[in-house]
Amino acid sequence: MKFEYPDDLKYADTHEYARLDGNIATIGITAFAVAELGDIVFLELPDVGDTIEKGESFGTVESVKAVEELKAPVTGTVLERNDPLLDSPEQLADDPYGLGWMLKVEVGNADELDDALDADDYRVLVEGE
Repeated sequence: MKFEYPDDLKYADTHEYARLDGNIATIGITAFAVAELGDIVFLELPDVGDTIEKGESFGTVESVKAVEELKAPVTGTVLERNDPLLDSPEQLADDPYGLGWMLKVEVGNADELDDALDADDYRVLVEGE
């Protein structure tokens, strides 16, 4: 299966991504993660105003196959949550990098993304050499 790996994203080895725009990070999960999960039936995300911590769980995504914890790629305060996605989590499969975003977070320290994977490194992680 061929997946998309947008170059403007930073990737976690746990399959979350962050798109940084100034000090605002848009966070979601990759197309690879969506494909691995299969039919997504439930999504749990933090509330606006909550703080998420890099490497810590910020919610769960549930499919007919499994329940997976979502790990924060950065530390920050939730500014926006994609509420329509909570009502229709299957939309993640349609556009994980666009309409399927999960959170917009005000990032305290963008340097936290320095150890994140770029698109090429993430592709090698999930597809091999």
